[in-house]
Amino acid sequence: MPPTSSPRTDRPTLPEGYGLPTGTEGTLAWTTVEQRLRDAEHYWLASVRPDGRPHSVPRWGVWLDGRFWYDGAPTTRHTRNVEANPAVTLTLESGTEVVIVEGFSHATRADADGLGARLSEAFGKYAEAGYSPGPDSWAGEDGGGLRVVEPRRVLAWFDFPTDCTRFTFGGD
Repeated sequence: MPPTSSPRTDRPTLPEGYGLPTGTEGTLAWTTVEQRLRDAEHYWLASVRPDGRPHSVPRWGVWLDGRFWYDGAPTTRHTRNVEANPAVTLTLESGTEVVIVEGFSHATRADADGLGARLSEAFGKYAEAGYSPGPDSWAGEDGGGLRVVEPRRVLAWFDFPTDCTRFTFGGD
């Protein structure tokens, strides 16, 4: 799976009165936002239950190749949710240095000699917490519960409203 392409950068749409600057001067660089996604240890994943109610869950995962990779049992509520409706929102913990990823989650797998090795290395950030999957953890028929979130839009700001930035991937 090749990395996602570089996103288009612009300002989000906010109601009048928020003080959002016009133009793109002062927006965040994608490399800066992506580094926050890589460095984070705790993420929040929001999905939608079949009856339309929201569901949020804290997740461990890694940002690699422009995507968020995480794993878990297929019987969990959030996995059952995204199997029915793959639309998700992924956020970091901070309410002041904000990164919001909107995208789609789908099941996948990773062969041990390629992506699996790179994922295993990236998941090393959780070793002290007792989680250190090996390169073959996601190579089985069911992919070891591996899922990937492919971003469609990312909103970010570290100094609201001056650096509010929207990144758009693909045709959205």
